[in-house]
Amino acid sequence: MTQLQVNGRAVTIDVPDETPLLWVLRDELGMTGTKFGCGMALCGACTVHMDGAPIRSCVTPVAAVAGHAISTIENMEADPVGRVVQQAWMENNVAQCGYCQAGQIMTAVGLLKATPKPTEQQIDEAMSGNICRCGTYPRIRAAIQQAAGRLAQGGQS
Repeated sequence: MTQLQVNGRAVTIDVPDETPLLWVLRDELGMTGTKFGCGMALCGACTVHMDGAPIRSCVTPVAAVAGHAISTIENMEADPVGRVVQQAWMENNVAQCGYCQAGQIMTAVGLLKATPKPTEQQIDEAMSGNICRCGTYPRIRAAIQQAAGRLAQGGQS
């Protein structure tokens, strides 16, 4: 049995320690917002936060996250930075097919928490590990810049 803290809620699961966190979230806890992309931590679709920092859940064994706070896309509406990022995403019409967007948002939120006023280069570097097959990168950058501006003004919409 493994004790986890997911989206502010304590959960107990019974899976092998080496089970990837992604499959625990999706199959055991029913949180399907986090997506499977490549299974090798290369595309970013499976990005979640551990203690506020982005991680790739497809290669992170569940035993490695016991005792840490895990946040998923399902919790971003309750996160002040997550709310602002999601609003900017909608206003900039970032999503096309949408498959990668949960991972993109989780990475963007992590960036803005670590670097509240990122430069274009910092945005590009932080987001470079997230692949969007639809090519919405300019809209992603614009949404992050918009969110950073709003957060600098106190998070006003």
